[in-house]
Amino acid sequence: MIKPQAAESGKKAKKDDTPHKLFYKIGEVSRLTSLEPYVLRYWETEFGFLKPRKGKSRQRMYQKKDIEILIEIKRLLYDERFTIEGVRKRLSGKFEGDVDVEVAADVVDTKEPEAAGGTTARQRIEKIKLHLRELQLILRK
Repeated sequence: MIKPQAAESGKKAKKDDTPHKLFYKIGEVSRLTSLEPYVLRYWETEFGFLKPRKGKSRQRMYQKKDIEILIEIKRLLYDERFTIEGVRKRLSGKFEGDVDVEVAADVVDTKEPEAAGGTTARQRIEKIKLHLRELQLILRK
């Protein structure tokens, strides 16, 4: 049986408070996070990185990582008083799997021998950075 968290018990929902299951229905997530189901559905439209699976019956099936994201969004919006746009900017790199290309360039050994195309790792990374910037401009339009 799932216990409602913050609403009745007076304590805030934490990442470790979720019962151990693979998937959670929207009603369970609503009780765990003390958020209404319509808020959860709205946040799915606002935050592209929040995409719960849908089962055969088209019900949303959240995973533990989705609940952790929801708790973080709730904390930023309600406790830290961020706007939705602010939360989106703050979390987009964290949950969309963006790679910090500058860090990746430092990790790769740039003194490796040239590849078949005659490019070093540093040159390949610079090319990737250029493509990512072009994609970023396209997405902003």
